[in-house]
Amino acid sequence: MVYFLIFISAIFVNNIVFSQFLGICPFLGVSKKIDTAIGMSAAVAFVLTLATVVTYLLQKYVLELFHVEFLQTILFILVIAALVQMIELVLKKISPSLYQALGVFLPLITTNCCILGVAIMVGDGTWVSKIPGAESGLLQGTVFAFATALGFGLALTLFAGIREQLSLNRVPKAMEGTPIALLVAGLLAMAFMGFSGVV
Repeated sequence: MVYFLIFISAIFVNNIVFSQFLGICPFLGVSKKIDTAIGMSAAVAFVLTLATVVTYLLQKYVLELFHVEFLQTILFILVIAALVQMIELVLKKISPSLYQALGVFLPLITTNCCILGVAIMVGDGTWVSKIPGAESGLLQGTVFAFATALGFGLALTLFAGIREQLSLNRVPKAMEGTPIALLVAGLLAMAFMGFSGVV
């Protein structure tokens, strides 16, 4: 039951984009077409889940063990950047087709604050306060990270679909481009607020 609550909370109630405003740069920048939104979502899900596991282990067995928690942000940024580079190299060797599909999005993930934010939340255990019955541990933290990535993907794909439809309609000249995108993002955030209280 706890895992179901984690999924519902991370995807709908506490959506990383609409309630915590993390990952806004790729949300606005890569959301003009559904195909690119789905590709970015898959890349974020893979890297976010893997980065959360690695950074959690570093937090518990290096930073807390040696009482150097103040190095958390710097270490996590370096780990995420190194993971993205390693994934890029491995994909290039093992699966060139998958590398071609995700290759454009992997460098963008290095600067995605959503990944760093979730890694810090799971490392500190602060995400537990949002979900009743959840415990700060590796398994539940990894499930939370994966569910958060799914929530990011849902938000990005919905937004891309709406932007594709908007490109087919007449929009007032003053609202073209970024203004209408921000307005739609605000409306989506209000729509997702309707899920508050579910968990």
